[in-house]
Amino acid sequence: MYIVAIGWLYVVVMMALTETSFIAGLVTLVFYGLAPLALFLWLMGTPERRRRPRSRDQPDE
Repeated sequence: MYIVAIGWLYVVVMMALTETSFIAGLVTLVFYGLAPLALFLWLMGTPERRRRPRSRDQPDE
């Protein structure tokens, strides 16, 4: 999962570097990179977040 996130960030940073102005690059970075990546990581991490409280309730053997 993290390799996809790293690859996506690499592509978006390269896109942001080729923009004509600093503001356009920043907007590209935030709206094409950080916002979708945060949503992706949050959605993909949901099963682990649901497992964590259940594993705390069960005693270790």
